[in-house]
Amino acid sequence: MERNSIVYKTYVEILKREMICAMGCTEPIALAYCAATARAALGALPDRITVEASGNIIKNVKSVVVPNTGGRRGMAAAACIGVLGGDEKAGLEVVSRVSEETKAQLGDYMAKTPTEIRALESENLLDMIVTVRKGESYAKVRIANEHTNIVLIERDGKVLLEKSACAETKEEDVPDYSLLTVEDIYDFATTCELDDVRELLDREIKLNTAIAEEGLHRDYGANIGKVLLTTADNLRTRAKAYAAAGSDARMNGSEMPVVICSGSGNQGLTASLPVIVYAEGLGATQEKLYRALLISYLITLHCKSSIGRLSAYCGAVSAGAGAGCGIAYLYGGNERDIAHTIVNALAVTSGIVCDGAKSSCAAKIATAVETGIFGYDMFKNGQQFYAGDGLVVKGVENSIANFGRLAREGMRETDLEIIKMMTE
Repeated sequence: MERNSIVYKTYVEILKREMICAMGCTEPIALAYCAATARAALGALPDRITVEASGNIIKNVKSVVVPNTGGRRGMAAAACIGVLGGDEKAGLEVVSRVSEETKAQLGDYMAKTPTEIRALESENLLDMIVTVRKGESYAKVRIANEHTNIVLIERDGKVLLEKSACAETKEEDVPDYSLLTVEDIYDFATTCELDDVRELLDREIKLNTAIAEEGLHRDYGANIGKVLLTTADNLRTRAKAYAAAGSDARMNGSEMPVVICSGSGNQGLTASLPVIVYAEGLGATQEKLYRALLISYLITLHCKSSIGRLSAYCGAVSAGAGAGCGIAYLYGGNERDIAHTIVNALAVTSGIVCDGAKSSCAAKIATAVETGIFGYDMFKNGQQFYAGDGLVVKGVENSIANFGRLAREGMRETDLEIIKMMTE
């Protein structure tokens, strides 16, 4: 692919926009970022906090441990640590530099600071408003559609920043994700100048491997990664175990950062760690690993781009398919192998629902990775799912679009019912 082509430049921009660091589950961290920004706008430590959040935010914050809170979970913990110790300039690493002194103050601050949580009726699946007050003064911040997309900052009736929060409104300077296709992803990943992406990939390998090792060596959640390693000692099991172990740690309070994908640390772990494990096991060169990671990461984004950041559809499904494609490339697979790996994988696991961020995410990740690898196994053994097999239609792009429609439109009522069940 020509380095100066529009597609090439767009893919590099997409990778730079997506391959960012986050500490902790991205929904509570986004809430902490919103709260930290509100406190900065107020210019004082609030004595009252109100959080309004869409159902998907509540769903994904409810059960996950918020880093640097002493093991606390939920909305109030995320908002209060953002207010008390968050760095509003640090994005999704907002609570990465909380001091020990501040951590020790959190319990007392939460006890004496009324924090009201309200459901926010919104057309946006990702939407939150944090209002902080000190005496008669207040500040309000709203984030919508993307985890760090601030659409409103208001203080004492004066609007300091405002832009459209409509889901249909495109942000400025956002690369064109519609240019993602399997054909162009394969072309880009196998021919791109690695110096254009090397720093991003090196950081992903370093950080995501480190949190996987953390998950395998300490006690986190249901310890899915450790359990997997007791079942077998082979490359396939290790690939699933490392991805699961990273999620074990991340969902249960680890303070280590990860490189995310499609706004999700779990998807970043799923799209990277199985490929890293297979590359090491197969003795692949560093260049081969880099190119396999590009395939996995971009295929994941391609499958997710029509779905959106949050839905009732488990994001690990797309990332597991992406990982299967990266592994297929490590085995010598070409564009055709990758296309069939995607379709085979999506045809199997597309029914996994997202019922919030919590310990069982690690097990869903392991299942998605297994299915991604199996999707490639099927095709290299001469087997595939054909048009008419459920939601599979002719052409990989059409099938990806079909499964995206399932997640975006078909599972909308499912999402509402899940949220209702989790918040009753």
